[in-house]
Amino acid sequence: MHWVHTPPPEQAVRTLQSEHGLARVLAELLAGRMTPEHGSVEQFLDPRLRDICDPFELNMLPEAVERLIAALGAGEDILIVGDYDVDGMTSTAQLVDALRYFGGNPRYQLPRRMEEGYGLSAAMVERILEGQPPQLLVALDCGTNSVEEVARLRQLGVEVLIVDHHEAKHAVPADCLLINPKLYPGCPCEELCTAGLVFKLVHGLVKRLRQLNDRRAHALKLKPWLDLVALGTVADLVPLRGENRVYAHEGLSQLANTTRPGLKALLEIAGLGKGHALCGADVAYKLGPRLNAGGRLADATMPLELLLTDKFAEGFKMATELDTLNRERQAIERQMYDEAQASVHGTVPEAIVVAGDEWHAGVVGIVAGRLARHYYRPSIVLCRDGELYRGSGRSIAEVDLQEVLHDCNDLLEEWGGHRMAVGLAVSEAKLHAFQEAFSARVGTCFGETLPEPSQTIDAWMQADELGPDLLAQLDQLRPFGMENPEPVLGLKRAVLPRAPTVFAQRHLKFELNGQHGRRISGIAWGAADNPPPAGRELDLAIRFTWNIWQGKRSPRIELVGWR
Repeated sequence: MHWVHTPPPEQAVRTLQSEHGLARVLAELLAGRMTPEHGSVEQFLDPRLRDICDPFELNMLPEAVERLIAALGAGEDILIVGDYDVDGMTSTAQLVDALRYFGGNPRYQLPRRMEEGYGLSAAMVERILEGQPPQLLVALDCGTNSVEEVARLRQLGVEVLIVDHHEAKHAVPADCLLINPKLYPGCPCEELCTAGLVFKLVHGLVKRLRQLNDRRAHALKLKPWLDLVALGTVADLVPLRGENRVYAHEGLSQLANTTRPGLKALLEIAGLGKGHALCGADVAYKLGPRLNAGGRLADATMPLELLLTDKFAEGFKMATELDTLNRERQAIERQMYDEAQASVHGTVPEAIVVAGDEWHAGVVGIVAGRLARHYYRPSIVLCRDGELYRGSGRSIAEVDLQEVLHDCNDLLEEWGGHRMAVGLAVSEAKLHAFQEAFSARVGTCFGETLPEPSQTIDAWMQADELGPDLLAQLDQLRPFGMENPEPVLGLKRAVLPRAPTVFAQRHLKFELNGQHGRRISGIAWGAADNPPPAGRELDLAIRFTWNIWQGKRSPRIELVGWR
């Protein structure tokens, strides 16, 4: 793996230093990652709710607000259908809470991943129609591509409101209210996930009811709801810039101090109890996987109930069960990943498509992501579902999976998703043809040589610059996430005073002399087979962060690589 450092323009760095009073390292990091889409320097370093746009600027939102008010006033039967991931759960929880607050009694359902697949599918619609069809169905984080399903609901007199952020593959559903900023180029909310869009919808509902002098609307404070918005925003990997950055920044603070009993229980189970300052990684690696474990291995209704419960004991029971399911998911994932790796023979192809008859549908996306990172190739993992193989794909920076699958459309039964992540189904008869077509199409995205993973160095410095002062500067860049990754710093000619020690058989502990000669502890995850030598000058690629233990925090180095 080669290291890449592209210094930002020196003039831009100096301007940030002089006009905004920033230290050199912070100015260099900021100059290297800010674009016009991030807003002003002040907005980026100090994201506030005052910077979000009026919810009524979002296309179709005024009409959706009026429809919900009419439904609430008439006591209509409302059914909310979400998706089974964190974005879908948090979106559903927000709208259920809001409608209940204003006197509604909405029902809610999430898809059963194994039997019904993603979102507002034909199977999901049939389950809905087996019971009492609602007067108004609200689809969250799904529905943009459910053309036939919406048509069937409309034929039966069910009105439909969709709030979604997925790309439209072809036509969109007719005769319904569809809030999706992806359909309106230039929309100020184009990068929001559904949790962010539902917050806009709830905000619009409150504003309109305040105009109508509803006392409940005047009494409602929306800021505490940002705990759910932050969960969905960070977990769904949308770019943390603009409004997303505001929601993540404000929402993580609300999440750390949440009043929701179920979330309090989940934080405790995840080791993130009271007094722990939350960051994006806590959502990505601790909270998100536990919430997703329900939908992956059991039923996504349980984590949704956890978000909605008003009883801590009930929430703690569900959080404990989700923790157990997450451990089970990890074991299944390890086995599937080993088997998937074994099926990649010899030279790594342009793209990886692997299938297993006994693989678990709930973890195909995670395994695809691990394969993509390990081999640095777009990867698809499929499992058998009757006569079909269903699964997920994950990509690399050079390849837009949506474009690739669009060109493979004739070989697929269904597909959808984003540039970096997709879901799809292919018949057993066409599996081999799809493997060949997918690899060939991915190959056209590359030049004469296949891409290799690289390590970006955001800034170079010396080990004696490491200390609390630098961490205070880095903290101004938080929260980290998509398009605002945690900086990787390069240390030139660093010397480890003593050899690293191995713990838990796979990881390393070490020390380095930092600012004023103070020893800083370091950790290298999974690096026991490649320890950096002591007593020699090395270049180190590191992340510099806070280690929080028993309410106390201290500087810590996380080793990314060495040479």
